[in-house]
This record gives sequence, structure tokens and C-alpha cells, in this order.
Amino acid sequence: MDAGNREKVIVRTSIIGIAANILLVAFKAAVGLAANSIAIVLDAVNNLTDALSSVITILGAKLAGKNPDREHPLGHGRYEYLSAMVIVAIVLYAGITSFIESVKKIIEPEVADYSIVTLVIVAAAVIVKIILGRYVSAKGREVDSGSLVASGKDALFDAAISASVLAAALMYLATGISLEAYVGVIISIVIVKAGIDMLRETLDDILGHRPDAELAKGIKATVREDPDVLGAYDLLLESYGPDLTIGAIHVEVADTMTAAQIDAMTRRLQAAVLERHRIALATVGIYSRNTTDDEVAGMRSAITRIAMSHDGVLQMHGFYVDLERKHISFDLIIDFATPNRDELYAHIVNDVKGVYPDFDFQITLDRDLSD
Repeated sequence: MDAGNREKVIVRTSIIGIAANILLVAFKAAVGLAANSIAIVLDAVNNLTDALSSVITILGAKLAGKNPDREHPLGHGRYEYLSAMVIVAIVLYAGITSFIESVKKIIEPEVADYSIVTLVIVAAAVIVKIILGRYVSAKGREVDSGSLVASGKDALFDAAISASVLAAALMYLATGISLEAYVGVIISIVIVKAGIDMLRETLDDILGHRPDAELAKGIKATVREDPDVLGAYDLLLESYGPDLTIGAIHVEVADTMTAAQIDAMTRRLQAAVLERHRIALATVGIYSRNTTDDEVAGMRSAITRIAMSHDGVLQMHGFYVDLERKHISFDLIIDFATPNRDELYAHIVNDVKGVYPDFDFQITLDRDLSD
């Protein structure tokens, strides 16, 4: 789906969400105030934050859809991340405020006055929220919009919250036991937790996180299919919004390839990855592999055994030997969870230098960028 149609789907779906939530806010607020029910009033407040979130989602989509310009040549897609941060602030504010009001009602309780109309409206709200949640989530997955998917999940959470309000009301009518304020506390905690989860996900997008394992595996498999590629490593993906992800990767090739052959291979890889995975490979780095010397093959095997014998070493790649200059270079990936990574790196360097003392070494401590 192109960016224009994607924006239209996001806006249209968000408008439907806004209309539904505004209606729910009006009915729940009126019913909650008439029944003196803090839980129903807080449920209305929760729906109001959903409506505001949908408005901000529309604004974010509009800003993110602006064409690239001189100052922002990669587009404005990250506006969606900024709009998500604003939504997080609204949700957290609503949750914390609701919690404070609910605690006040526990300290100074007030008796609610439920009616059949009240119960019918709350029950209808549960059904509406379930339908709305499923619809918005489906549209979000269809256009790959994290904001819409999150809004859909939030609507389903709201259905559960409204159901708990309904259950508390029925219990009060059946037993005379009022759980109003306590249900309000639970609603507040659920709202705050949702805000924290949204904050964590949004910060991950802004800071940059490990690529999805299946996506990384698929891209590397596509690259390795090329007949000239002997290995694919160091995949790096940088998101500039849902519609644009820039990638970089290192490939290992035979040391006999010419610049013209490498250029042709690079263009093939970029085209294949873009077509299959919608990822633009901006950079294809090159590792040269010795393919014409049996002595080097033996050295490669020996050094690989030394490096991989240490706990915490995930991979060794980019191995190349210049026999004329007596120079060996390769990259090491050591697990981030390994304590004293630098000490382990230094230990491996000393081990391989001890086996080949006549050679100079350039050993790079590489990052574990993808699975």
C-alpha cells in the first residue's frame, strides 16, 4: 500500500474511533454523574483520552506524510513517534489523576445509585468497545500502523474495564457491597500500565532497537542467495518512520572479484531486498575472503577454533590474511551479556597472537546488531 492510501486509512479509522469514543464519553459521563458512580465517570475519562489519542494519531500521520525536503531528505516519518509520546503523556496523566480520585473515594466513600438504564448503557459500551477494538487493530495491521494497533488493543482493554464496572454494579445491587472506588483504582492502574507500555515501545523506536528476528533472518537469506555472496553479516536497520527503513549489511566475497563484478552484485542485492522486504539497502560493505591459498584456509580454521572455544563468543567473520604483509584481520562478536567483554576480547587477541607471532593482527570487537 502506498503512503497516500496508508494515510487515508489511518485518518478514516481514527475518525471512526473518535466518533465512537465521544459518544461513549457523553453517555458514560451523564450516567456516571447521575448515578454518583466514580467508576463510570473514570471509564468516561478513559474514553476521552482515547478520543484525544485518535486526534493526535491523525495529526501525526498528516505530519509524517509530508514530502521529503532539503532539511529532511529522508522524510518526516518519525513524527509518528513524537505523536505517540504525546499520547503517552495524556494516558499517564489520566491514569494518575484517576488513581488519586479513586483513593479519595475509598477514604470518603459515597453510595452509587444504579438504574436499569445505567446498566444497559455500560453493557452496550462493552459491546461497542469490543467491535471497535477488533476493527481498529485489523486496520492497523493492514497498513502497518503501530498507533492504530495500539489504539485497537486499548479499546479491548476498555471493554474489559467497562465489564468490570458492570460487574461491580451488579454485585452492589445483589449484595449491597460497594466496590466502586476499588474498581476505580484498578481502572487507574490499568491506564497507567498501558501508558508505561506505550512509553517503552515508543522509546525503543526512537532509540533504535534490534531488528525483528524473522525480518533479519529473511534479509540475510535473500542476500545469501546471490551466487557471489559467501556470507552475510552486520545487518543494521534504521527506521525513519513506518514507510522508510534504511539498511546496511556486510557481505563476504571471493578475493578474485573485480570492482565491476562487486558493483553488479551490490545492485542485485539492493534490488532483491527492496522487492522482498521493502528495505532500502543504502550500504553493502565488502569482506574479502582468501580463496586461492590452502595455507590460509588452515589458518582460518585454527583461529576460528581458538576464538569460538571461549564462552560468550557468538561469531567470527570477515577473516582475511595478507601473506605478503603478514597481516591478519577479522571481526569478533561477543554477547552483550558477557561480563568483562573487553577482557575476553584481549584474551582472545593474545591467544591468536601466541599461535601466529610473526603476524600483525587487526581484530575488531564488533556489535551483535541482529539475530
